[in-house]
Amino acid sequence: MEPMDITKMLVELKAEHKGIEQAILVLERMAQGRGKRRGRPPAWMTGMKRRGRPKGSKNKPKNE
Repeated sequence: MEPMDITKMLVELKAEHKGIEQAILVLERMAQGRGKRRGRPPAWMTGMKRRGRPKGSKNKPKNE
């Protein structure tokens, strides 16, 4: 049986804790923005991945 490396365990737990805190912050921000809003989205949301077609893409004409 290997001896426990408490320092390594602490580093891993702190990293996991930081990730959980970030997830909680994002969820809290999303919960605050539930109502219908007008205008630009907040700066923290601009980094989120957008769905749909990229800007400038058009439908190709059908050849009949």
